[in-house]
Amino acid sequence: MKGKLFRGSISSGLDIKLTGDSIIEDIKVGNFVVVAGKKNKYLCMVTDIKYEAVNPQIMISGTDFDSEIDEKIIEGTGVYGVITLSPMIQVDENQNPLTVKSIPSYGSYALDADKDDIYAVFGEPSDENFYIGTPPEMDIPICINLKKLVERSTGIFGRAGTGKTYLTRLLLSGLVKSKLAVSLIFDAHNEYGYGAKSENSGYVKGLKQLFGSKVAIFTLDRESSLRRQVPIDGVLNIAYNQITPDDILLLNSMLNLNSTAIESIYQIMKKEGNNWLYNFLNIDASEIDEYALEIGANGSSLQALRRKLERFTKLPFLMNVTPNDCIKQIMDYLQNGINVVIEFGNVSTLGYMLVANIITRHIHDMYVKKSEEAIANNSKGPLPLVITVEEAHRFLDPSISKETTMGEIAREMRKYNVTLLIVDQRTSQIDTEVMSQIGTKITCRLEDDNDISSFLSGVNNASKLRNVLASLDQKQQALIIGHAVPMPVVIKTRNYDQEFYKDVSTFNDSDFIDKPFLELIEKEKIDELFPD
Repeated sequence: MKGKLFRGSISSGLDIKLTGDSIIEDIKVGNFVVVAGKKNKYLCMVTDIKYEAVNPQIMISGTDFDSEIDEKIIEGTGVYGVITLSPMIQVDENQNPLTVKSIPSYGSYALDADKDDIYAVFGEPSDENFYIGTPPEMDIPICINLKKLVERSTGIFGRAGTGKTYLTRLLLSGLVKSKLAVSLIFDAHNEYGYGAKSENSGYVKGLKQLFGSKVAIFTLDRESSLRRQVPIDGVLNIAYNQITPDDILLLNSMLNLNSTAIESIYQIMKKEGNNWLYNFLNIDASEIDEYALEIGANGSSLQALRRKLERFTKLPFLMNVTPNDCIKQIMDYLQNGINVVIEFGNVSTLGYMLVANIITRHIHDMYVKKSEEAIANNSKGPLPLVITVEEAHRFLDPSISKETTMGEIAREMRKYNVTLLIVDQRTSQIDTEVMSQIGTKITCRLEDDNDISSFLSGVNNASKLRNVLASLDQKQQALIIGHAVPMPVVIKTRNYDQEFYKDVSTFNDSDFIDKPFLELIEKEKIDELFPD
């Protein structure tokens, strides 16, 4: 592509008249173009493509030409192609990337960006500078700065089937390899821990296979993990006395509790203490009315509350007494730099939300304490923690986000070294205050206008980026904006394949000793054949 600047401003962008043999069909919205001014280079993104004419009458008169020669004459002189560029980064004579505060001189030449231009702005691949993809029309690595990424929360969005899970796998792999942060992953669909089927019915490796002992897998559904032959590090059980009334209230959208029921929960807690839920669910049905009198509640309301809370008895991981404190074990792993994946197997959404609420509450308390101790002792704070949560709207919906620990982490916890990596289809279902706190936003294709507006809220040149977002392919393309990249960028996401495994993995499959896990499976088979 070749062209010359003939019109423009910082606010409306730069208009480039195509020259030479440039073919307008080869230019795509989102492409990188460099405009070489007299003192600075300007790395720009194509945001619009159009035709203009010396005389508007030429455009109106139609496209009937007497010969091919006439067509070329008209196309090159009377009618010409114009691309509109949004200048994103200004590079000075010393190759320093700067915020755009000027525009190139009139008549400056515009050319396709090359490898040196891209590296000058995004840097070259390294552990800290993670290669996440390439420009759609170029084979040059685009890097995302992981150190900046973990400083604030991150969001990965896109409608179903556009590649959110692959992007999340890529990013988590980069974080584990870099050791810049430790990750806690709430794996609602069993896709990140050990391995999963891809959309084309192939098999992709999970983090445990790529990084071995740097990753621990806990499961809430032991049977599901055994069937999938996942080498788990622990079975996560939750004690009834670890559930607070606040945990129940955050599930109100699923339990449909009225104000009377909520008041009754606190009355039960006051009478029974920490084991309130277990004790209440084990009261004989014939004694409910008498119990209601004791706590000053209505008997019928208490009966209705009990029926709703009985859903918790169907959660296989809930116990009155747990064999060990798995939550403490998970906390210990995280403090020692071991990344933790929590698989939910076939556990219901209710169970997913309950466990995520309880664990994030413990993490919140631990990181606040560790950070405050570090300040008091003038020592280094805890290793940054990134919490990955799928179906994030369930925790960050506008109606509940101010009450959830997830919401508090998104808004305030970065000062305590805790951030979120939220994954969701719908940006518009996330609380606007939470969206405003997300430092780096990554989205695959979005089609709902509300989702697009929510994603671009507060972003410079939002109207121009809307065109870019609308042009994304159905799969394997994404727009990245925010703290971890120097400028908005469209990428073709890197393949999550054998080449990627080789590049990021610090661990060989041949080194992986499955013996304890295989012995566990054999013991299961023996126990089935010869029960006690």
